[in-house]
Amino acid sequence: MKGFRPAKKRVEVPVGESFRIVRELQDLSQSQLSELTGIPQATISAIENGRVNLQTNRSPTLPVSTLTRCRRRRQSPYAGIVQ
Repeated sequence: MKGFRPAKKRVEVPVGESFRIVRELQDLSQSQLSELTGIPQATISAIENGRVNLQTNRSPTLPVSTLTRCRRRRQSPYAGIVQ
């Protein structure tokens, strides 16, 4: 990427805080994210406030690209997926 410079300082951000940052960058409320993902709003709140310890093996899969796609389409990232 032309013009890209690595950050001089790295900052550790808790999982819940990064979850909130991505949600807010997509201009989504907790309720909207809940509707789009099927994750209860109370669970989203608990994740963001560090009351839920997300572990890799049981955390919901919500990559940034998925949230971006949700924001553009305003639909569930899981729409059309057969389980």
